[in-house]
Amino acid sequence: MPYLTSSAADTASTDLGLGFGVPGYAHPLVAPMEWGELTRPGTPLHWVVLNVSGGPGARPDPHCLEAVGRLRNAGVRVLGHLDTTYGVRTFGELISDAHRYLDWYQAEGFFLSRCPSERAALPEVRRTVTTLRGLLDDSHIVLGHGTHPFPGYAESADQLVTFSGPWCDYRWSQVAEWTADYPPERFCHFVHGVPRGHLDEALRIARWQGASTIYFTDRTDRTDRTDRGGRDDPWETMPGYWDEIVSRIGTGVSE
Repeated sequence: MPYLTSSAADTASTDLGLGFGVPGYAHPLVAPMEWGELTRPGTPLHWVVLNVSGGPGARPDPHCLEAVGRLRNAGVRVLGHLDTTYGVRTFGELISDAHRYLDWYQAEGFFLSRCPSERAALPEVRRTVTTLRGLLDDSHIVLGHGTHPFPGYAESADQLVTFSGPWCDYRWSQVAEWTADYPPERFCHFVHGVPRGHLDEALRIARWQGASTIYFTDRTDRTDRTDRGGRDDPWETMPGYWDEIVSRIGTGVSE
């Protein structure tokens, strides 16, 4: 199979302790059911990303405060969304956003979306991560590359998102051989457009490739050419088979 590149990756996949990393649902006013479902007992959540408005927003949002409070009471780790725009945003802008996430929402870490992956950008990303860890003891840092980055990034973050994209690409994807030097809990996969009938296959790929934090959805990322060129974000709503996938990798859900 094309996504098997080493025996080490296959061996490491026997028991990954799979769980969800939620990339960020829509605002709680728009997606109240999604935020409510995250506190259901038995849901194997590793963390949830809070993205108020492309970041923390201009002021504390009462609806987000309420949603985050419920998650914290349920023992769910909440990460603040920091958009690096592939290295375009400045260090000062990112740290300013981080302060607001900490002050307003008591974030327990940060998700750096659209994180650059090339070697040349590593020193600046390392500088940002080091500063973020200085702001918060035991901060959980996830770098959202969406692809396999230069291996040195693994030394800076707690987790790397090494795949983010459609099912048609994921099912034929290949894992970078250097990832076999790290345990599965260091890697995350986000896959959209996964049909219900292919969930088992998608879970097998995650195990074989050595990723223990996942988010699979049947929602799609597409450009609507008939309506002002709008874009559908596949992560903003819950997958139609949420109960099914939770029951497969968690302790089950009650109907």
